[in-house]
Amino acid sequence: MQALVDHLVTEQLWTPQLLGGKTTEEVGTSSGRTRSARGTPRRPGGVRAGVLDQLVHLSYGTVDAAEYCQEMISDLLVHAWDLARGIGADERLHPELVRLVYDQYAPRADELHQLGLFDAPVPVPDDADPQTTLIALFGRRP
Repeated sequence: MQALVDHLVTEQLWTPQLLGGKTTEEVGTSSGRTRSARGTPRRPGGVRAGVLDQLVHLSYGTVDAAEYCQEMISDLLVHAWDLARGIGADERLHPELVRLVYDQYAPRADELHQLGLFDAPVPVPDDADPQTTLIALFGRRP
């Protein structure tokens, strides 16, 4: 569970730097950042104009900033389910976010699995609810 939390915190710490033009190689992948971030207050800041119009340089390629932000939302949503499942908490996800993430990734599921970004989709019944369908799309067993 700690590894998942470290992953989430580290990715959130990368976001301002990646949106500032740095590459993932420049930012680094050290989980030590996670430990140093614990308990460190962050000043709220605004998003500068045009930030979503730029490109973000990730480990697997360059994407639009808006696509990167959608990827971050997707990652947080699916990992919220992982965390809830892991600690026995309420696993219900926000229905609108479930639809948004599913619509974004369903057409590319095979491609993203081939890239190793997530496990192969798990089969679900045709009448499965949207959350179950989404979780299975990311290779989780609901």
